[in-house]
Amino acid sequence: MTERKALLILHGKQALNEEVRAAVGAKREEGWQLEVRVTWEAHDAQRFVSEALAAGHRKIIAGGGDGTLREIAEALVLADAQYTGELSLVLLPMGTANDFARAAGVPMQAKAALDLLDLAPREVDMGDVNGRLFLNMATGGFGSQVTANTSEDLKKVLGGAAYLFTGLSRFSELRAAYGELTGPDFHWRGDLLALGIGNGRQAGGGHVLCPTALVDDGLLDISILPAPQEVVGTLKGLLEGGLGIDNMFIRARLPWVELKSTRGLDINLDGEPLSGESLRFSIRPGVLRIHLPAHSHLLSEAQGT
Repeated sequence: MTERKALLILHGKQALNEEVRAAVGAKREEGWQLEVRVTWEAHDAQRFVSEALAAGHRKIIAGGGDGTLREIAEALVLADAQYTGELSLVLLPMGTANDFARAAGVPMQAKAALDLLDLAPREVDMGDVNGRLFLNMATGGFGSQVTANTSEDLKKVLGGAAYLFTGLSRFSELRAAYGELTGPDFHWRGDLLALGIGNGRQAGGGHVLCPTALVDDGLLDISILPAPQEVVGTLKGLLEGGLGIDNMFIRARLPWVELKSTRGLDINLDGEPLSGESLRFSIRPGVLRIHLPAHSHLLSEAQGT
């Protein structure tokens, strides 16, 4: 029988969350040995992963948003070579957007999310950009600027709608970004409004950029929204209409893609800013084990059910 032992790494903002406290207590009553660590400053999550593995933990719970999830997932993948596939991850969505968790069908209620501990983990892919790993999506163009410039105070008041509010208020700053993307049998270059390179499907508080992405197919989904002449009107439709201009996207599914921009392009990597003139994105197949719902839409086998 698998040892019923796990460590929860909880974002510091959720330290006093009574729902989380009650959910942890309920799992302990069910026989789970749950320890909790609360982050305080940058890189705490990575340090807690290292300490947990040294202490014998093999199941880690990421309690936070997409950024916390990315950091913990990366730490587990980098450490996994020492543990021959013993490590696994559970998502406890506690962020503003929780884009990966929502697309994966992970419950938003703390106890229901922790109940995924009782399911077998599934092997999933992670994206790699110049050696940095991501689980959900890399975004570029105006959407990434909106995400980066949405204030924490606004998130507290409006939740995921904060991203929409920020985007609608920043039309005067709108400009297209130039990029050139090259991959196997694929080449595109030009001005773009938005770019999504996804292992998951959505970013920026629910904007679905890569609607058919899967986390276990060994491929990255590429979505490009070219910049037309009526730039502001198109973006307004993008933000207000829930990406209702889907037919304007250029899409591909590739094991790797190189992105070049002589002017530089700002990228948002699961909530973490990244920029550069030359970036190579690739997929690392099956390097992470996550406890996901059996019929998660991000799993290949769920597409046939």
